[in-house]
Amino acid sequence: MYKTIAAAIELANGLKRELYEIEPEEIDIVICPVFTALSEVAEVIAESNIQLGAQDAYWQDEGAFTGEVSVPMVKDAGCSFVIVGHSERRQFFAETNDTVNKKMQAVLKHGLTPIVCVGESLSEREAGETFKVLEDHVRGSLKEISQSDAARTILAYEPVWAIGTGKTATSQQAQEAQSFIRGILASMFGKETAQQMRIQYGGSVKPENAGELIAQPDVDGALVGGASLKIDSFSQIIKIAKGVKK
Repeated sequence: MYKTIAAAIELANGLKRELYEIEPEEIDIVICPVFTALSEVAEVIAESNIQLGAQDAYWQDEGAFTGEVSVPMVKDAGCSFVIVGHSERRQFFAETNDTVNKKMQAVLKHGLTPIVCVGESLSEREAGETFKVLEDHVRGSLKEISQSDAARTILAYEPVWAIGTGKTATSQQAQEAQSFIRGILASMFGKETAQQMRIQYGGSVKPENAGELIAQPDVDGALVGGASLKIDSFSQIIKIAKGVKK
């Protein structure tokens, strides 16, 4: 929940200037402003190498759901991606695997790409429940999804204890968790589909650690939080990611 419309436009323009030399086939760049800025930012990044996503969406297309925003609405505003089940939505707004699954299915139905977030809290990690939580989140959030829809889905591993705390999972911790997630996906959708699916890392990603994290075999990108609010740090992370050879 950052940036007025004017500030979001300024940030999008700055990123466009910094990143214009990157070819779209080299790396996928997606920004997810607040709802109120989506259509204006869509105009700024039109015909650029930057794509647009929403931070959330409701699973019903329309109806008496005051305050909610549907997938057709964010699609109409220019979005190609929707973040679903972000840890803050789970923590503060009672999101469950069931509601995440409903939202994900709505996103897929309308031809957009869901970025589905999974991850454990500090107490769960300290209790040795990381893998248990990840399996619960992945299987619950992606239940009843077809193999073809799964192949279009992006997952984001968010260790909740590393978000906004200054703590970051080590590259080894990220790789361990994301390898485990890919194993679950393989058991659900087959090994080939699991290899196609992108699994991002999200949790205090910054220029100082982005390269080492993204270099891990099962880390296919980053879901960037605070560092995405500044032109310099976000564009630097993207350039670092582009330079990582997998």
